[in-house]
Amino acid sequence: MAERILMIDDDNRLAGMVSDYLGGAGFRVTVAGTGRDGEALLKRETFDAVILDLMLPDADGLDLCRKLRASSDVPILMLTARGEPMDKVVGLEIGADDYLAKPFEPRELQARLRAILRRKGGGTAQSDTLRFGRLEIDKGARVVRVDGEERTITSYQFTILLVLAERAGRVLSRDALMDLLKGEKLEAFDRSVDVHISRIRAAIEDDPKKPRRILTLRGTGYVFAKDQDR
Repeated sequence: MAERILMIDDDNRLAGMVSDYLGGAGFRVTVAGTGRDGEALLKRETFDAVILDLMLPDADGLDLCRKLRASSDVPILMLTARGEPMDKVVGLEIGADDYLAKPFEPRELQARLRAILRRKGGGTAQSDTLRFGRLEIDKGARVVRVDGEERTITSYQFTILLVLAERAGRVLSRDALMDLLKGEKLEAFDRSVDVHISRIRAAIEDDPKKPRRILTLRGTGYVFAKDQDR
């Protein structure tokens, strides 16, 4: 089920942009233009995280953050044009989980949002996600991300990636890989594994022609690197 995000911000243009971007990443975003509307929504509905602007027309964001934290443990990401260090310190001390100053890159907002949601999830969420540097493999959602951004691969390719990642550092021949994939709908020839590996690399490598995550050992097979992004 898509995670629900409440954005409390009176900048309609920014809120629309964030809603579209996060919506495309699989989130369900609800926007409140005032602190009062945001509080009312939080009382009526359940959200997985809040993006809170510090400068609202009817409330001070720091006061609202303190108020929300007193009654809820919902993750809060502060989003503001006020970039003074003291605002950040105060915001974090009164219970915000993270802080992002405007202007910002939507990609960074998404990455920070996913990070606070993972922390909120605790041990179960951690064990359901494999992390190798900037690469995350979410086994529960069957999603792969680089720098918090989802990368598009097929379900079969995700399974191949997961099999390799769970055996990071071990060399797997094509035969061994296909044996581990028993039960999946396999192609007729083992050469098809090469094609799928190539497409996985195109999705997750910075330079697919010089891979650093899935390595080929000529005449032997593939190995998923334990150490990446160095």
